[in-house]
Amino acid sequence: MPLPVQDQFRYWGIATAIFVVVLWYLGNVLLPFVMGAAIAYFLDPVADRLENMGFSRAVATGIIAVFAVMIVIILALAVIPTLIQQAVQLFETAPQLFQDLRGFVSEKFPSLLKPDSPLHDAMANVGQTIQQRGGELLNTVLSSAASLLNVLMIMLIAPVVAVYLLLDWDRMIAHIDSLLPLDHKATVRAIAKDVDGVLSGFVRGMGSVCMILGVYYAVALMLVGLNFGLVVGLVAGMLTFIPYVGALVGGVLAVGLALFQYWGSIEVIEAGSTIYKTDWIRIVIVWAIFQSGQLLEGNFLTPKLVGSSVGLHPVWLLLALSVFGSLFGFVGMLIAVPLAAAIGVIARFGTGQYTQSRLYKGVIGRDQDL
Repeated sequence: MPLPVQDQFRYWGIATAIFVVVLWYLGNVLLPFVMGAAIAYFLDPVADRLENMGFSRAVATGIIAVFAVMIVIILALAVIPTLIQQAVQLFETAPQLFQDLRGFVSEKFPSLLKPDSPLHDAMANVGQTIQQRGGELLNTVLSSAASLLNVLMIMLIAPVVAVYLLLDWDRMIAHIDSLLPLDHKATVRAIAKDVDGVLSGFVRGMGSVCMILGVYYAVALMLVGLNFGLVVGLVAGMLTFIPYVGALVGGVLAVGLALFQYWGSIEVIEAGSTIYKTDWIRIVIVWAIFQSGQLLEGNFLTPKLVGSSVGLHPVWLLLALSVFGSLFGFVGMLIAVPLAAAIGVIARFGTGQYTQSRLYKGVIGRDQDL
C-alpha cells in the first residue's frame, strides 16, 4: 500500500528542514566539501571520456589530478601574484583616475561639474571611497590569519575531496539510484535527468565559456599593454555567465582605462614644439577585443558548449544567487545554481502535472477529452 500523500509531504518537509538547518550552522565547515563535489561533477565527463579511451577509473582520475596540479602550480607562480598586484594597484590608482576623469569632464562639459552639483560631489568622493574600501578589503583578506587559514583549508581539503568523489562518482550515483523510492523511481529518474541536463549545460558549459573568455580577454589586453588588463579580463570572464553583463562591464572598464592610459600618450614634435596625441589605434584594439569576444561567445562557444535548451533564465539565476548567498554565505552561492536548476525542473514538472489534472481541466477540459 503506497504511503499517503500527507505522510510523504511530512517526511520530505522534515528532510528539507534538516538540510536547511545543517547548511545554516555548518556552512563554513561544508564549504571545501561542497567545492570538492562541484569540481568532481565538473570533471566527471572528462573521466568518463578517458575511461572510454581504455583507461581505468583510477588511472583516469590520476591523469586529471596530475594536470590539475600542473595548472595550479602555473597559476600560483605566474598568474596569482600578478593578479593580486594589479588589483592592489587598481584600487590605489582609482582616485587619480577619477581625478583625471573629473578634469576631462570639467574641460569639455564645464556646466556638469559646477561646485554645487551632485555629479561634482559624487566624482570627488567615489575614487577615494574605492581606494579606502578596496584597500581595506584586500588588506583584510590578505592579512587576516583566519582568512588565510580558511583559504589553506579549502585549497587542501577541496582537491582531496574532489579526487575521492571523482574516483567513486559512478558507484555513488548507482548507490543513490538503488535507494530511490520504488513507487517514484521512474519519476525521480526523469527529473534528475532533466536537472543534470540543465546543470551540464550551464555549470560545465558556461564554466568552460567563462574560463575561455577570461583567458582570452586577459591575455589579449596584456598583449596590448593595457594596465590592469589581467584583472579586467578575469572579471569580464567571470561575469560572462550573465548574458551581456561580462562584456558590458569588462568592455566599459577596459575602454575607460584605455582612454586614461592612451589619451595624449604619443609625443610628437611639430615645428619645434612638442604636442601629445591620443593613441586611438590601441583604444580601438581594446574595443575590438571585447567585440570579437562577443562574436566568439555568441556564434561558437555558447552554441557549442552550452546549447540552446539550458532552461535557466538569468533573472532566476540572479535571484537564486542573491537569496541563497544572503542566507548561507558563499556556500549558498555555490549551491544556488544546482538548487535553482532543480527547482526550475520541478516547477516545470509540477506545471505539466497541473495542466493534466482535474483542477486545471474542470468540466470544460473533461468534456473536450471526451
